[in-house]
Amino acid sequence: MKTNIENRIASENAKAGSALPSEQDIQLLIRLKHPNPHAILGAHPGPSGIVVRVLRPGAQRVILHADDGAAWPLKCLDPAGLFELRLTDRETAFPYRVEAEYDSGARSLARDPYCFPPTIGGVDLHLLGEGRHELLHAKLGSHPQEFDGVLGVAFAVWAPNAEGVSVVGDFNSWDGRIHMMRCLGSSGIWEMFVPELAPGTLYKYEIRSTRGRAIKTDPYAQSMEVPPKTASIVFSSEHQWKDDAWMAARTQRQPWKLPLSIYEVHLGSWRRVPEEQGRALSYRELAPLLAKYAKDMGFTHVELLPVQEYPFSGSWGYQASGYFAPTARYGNPDDFRWFVDHLHQQGLGVIVDWVPAHFPKDDFALARFDGTALYEHLDPRQGEHPDWGTYIFNYGRGEVRNFLLASALYWLSELHVDGLRVDAVASMLYLDYSRRPGQWLPNAYGGRENLEAISFLRDLNQTVHRRCPGVLMIAEESTAWPAVSRPTELGGLGFGFKWNMGWMHDTLDYFEKNPVHRRYHHQQLTFGLLYAWSENFVLPLSHDEVAHGKGSLLDKMPGDHWQKFANLRLLYAHMWAHPGKKLLFMGGEFGQWREWNHDESLDWHLLQQSPHAGIQLLLQDLNRLYQAESALSEADFDSAGFQWIDANNGDQNIIAYLRVAPSSGRKVVCIANGSPVVRRGYRVGLPGPGWYREILNTDATAYGGSNVGNAGGVQAQACPWHGQPCSADVILPPLACLWFVAPDSADTLESTVERPPS
Repeated sequence: MKTNIENRIASENAKAGSALPSEQDIQLLIRLKHPNPHAILGAHPGPSGIVVRVLRPGAQRVILHADDGAAWPLKCLDPAGLFELRLTDRETAFPYRVEAEYDSGARSLARDPYCFPPTIGGVDLHLLGEGRHELLHAKLGSHPQEFDGVLGVAFAVWAPNAEGVSVVGDFNSWDGRIHMMRCLGSSGIWEMFVPELAPGTLYKYEIRSTRGRAIKTDPYAQSMEVPPKTASIVFSSEHQWKDDAWMAARTQRQPWKLPLSIYEVHLGSWRRVPEEQGRALSYRELAPLLAKYAKDMGFTHVELLPVQEYPFSGSWGYQASGYFAPTARYGNPDDFRWFVDHLHQQGLGVIVDWVPAHFPKDDFALARFDGTALYEHLDPRQGEHPDWGTYIFNYGRGEVRNFLLASALYWLSELHVDGLRVDAVASMLYLDYSRRPGQWLPNAYGGRENLEAISFLRDLNQTVHRRCPGVLMIAEESTAWPAVSRPTELGGLGFGFKWNMGWMHDTLDYFEKNPVHRRYHHQQLTFGLLYAWSENFVLPLSHDEVAHGKGSLLDKMPGDHWQKFANLRLLYAHMWAHPGKKLLFMGGEFGQWREWNHDESLDWHLLQQSPHAGIQLLLQDLNRLYQAESALSEADFDSAGFQWIDANNGDQNIIAYLRVAPSSGRKVVCIANGSPVVRRGYRVGLPGPGWYREILNTDATAYGGSNVGNAGGVQAQACPWHGQPCSADVILPPLACLWFVAPDSADTLESTVERPPS
């Protein structure tokens, strides 16, 4: 059954076939600005047969070849290349090909693309207009299809202010005169079915506007050329997924109650091939190596710096140009699918960074797409990021919201990604973000809040959680905006998690201090617990902390060589015991000395040195304990899962606290000594009597420590201390962290790390 759009176009085509096209129509065709070239070109029923018109600029002779063997020459109506054939002996349309001959001797023979109906129906156009087409990636872009037994590719692009749009590529010598698209009513969608094209075809859109002519990549392209090339590629996936068990289990997970330990990775610099001029590994090369390593290290998820296609490698992917295309630097989209599939089969989740906050100004991409500020605001006070030199999406425009929503759903559903870490959320929420007075426009109520962005984020999270239950939506939001990770029905933004940037800055600032000065900054260790339950926090030590001249985590630590390693071990053990999920950027797990460089491999050779191997072993043990001991993760976002034992001993740089699993009563005691001094006979309050088994000591020899400890545990006595009913004398190693498991948990404990007793 035809849609209203199809009926209207069929009516226009029928009327056009009854007479010669007007001079105005011919001029619009020649100038490539006709909104509906299908109404003139192609085959049309007329009052006395069939009329066929073809535009072949530069052709000396054009012949129509019917599939039944008949052939007719066409008459030239205009020297610009418009040809016509009138057949009085044929009453109905029939399949044919068009042959064009040129002075150079070149010939072309192809089916006529102007004989096919629209590929997008009225329902699709209606949903797009409302900004609610959740499967828009299946309609816009390029899609191999079959019409009436003819294989080809359907192209569609949104360019409402364009005067004309053509699809160009190798198949038509990048000549915009050959495949002019039609505009579907007032929708702004230009579309065309090009027969006999196949996956692998390179293409772009030639867009004519009042600003002139521009060649643009397809915003909805699912595959693109390897940068610096920028053509879109017709793609059809042939990947057969093997992660059904993982995807089924994903829908049932309650991630806020589970261990979440994320290994953040930049694919291009995680590991390279030195024997081949340091080339980066492909998706298929990376998958088995990264999966084995992350699994052996005990991480639950791998988080990728943005892998949406991006033009400039130095942006690390945070200035995307292809919101539906995995970067071709490491392979094609099915190679990326294979990567995700393999990690799932190895029990690892995959999170990708996703950037709806801004996009680059490159002429070939979204910027001024149809000659106007289509995806962005025109006014730089709303439409440009002063810090990054990029454009800001217009979140108030339904089609733009739909574009971003469809991108998110595509990665989560079609590419099986398990979560999105949404970058730079703060810059979306505030109209005056990084701006001085006079450089921004207030909202309708005179405030600084970006009401359209807030609405978009809520809509995004609601839709994602409805369509893809169990996925992780994580906000990088660096301010005190309330309820980022609270449900939208309670007034929140609807994210599942939020990066705890305040904890990260305070904790790193404390650890960078010389221990002799730490007493004056003790509150930086404890302040985070005042707001720890206000959001579902992820504790991040991310790529941003080891770039831009900040140095590596190891190099930030004060003291001599031994103390730097000891401080880093202490930091990690405190972080893994602290309420909140965990994220660590690659290289931090073995203490890389130098700052991260996106063009070079990590310094894996450092693992030949025992201090670095010790850091790696500690991270491995922390992750295993974290996954095995429910007290460390079950109530991360509930005050019932945490209790201070000693929060106030700044003079000795000591904190002690209790982690609790409310469902089972399991308890883990954490004591951190931020001083390079051994504290013998340090009395610490404990929640009950009995033997407290030492399950972790960052000063163990195996980690590179001095092997000071408590010979496997301590005996608690009925001596109240620190507000607890019992206590014990503990030996605190220098710059070290101890974990003890309470005796009511020790009988069934399976999480103890088997290390030589200290």
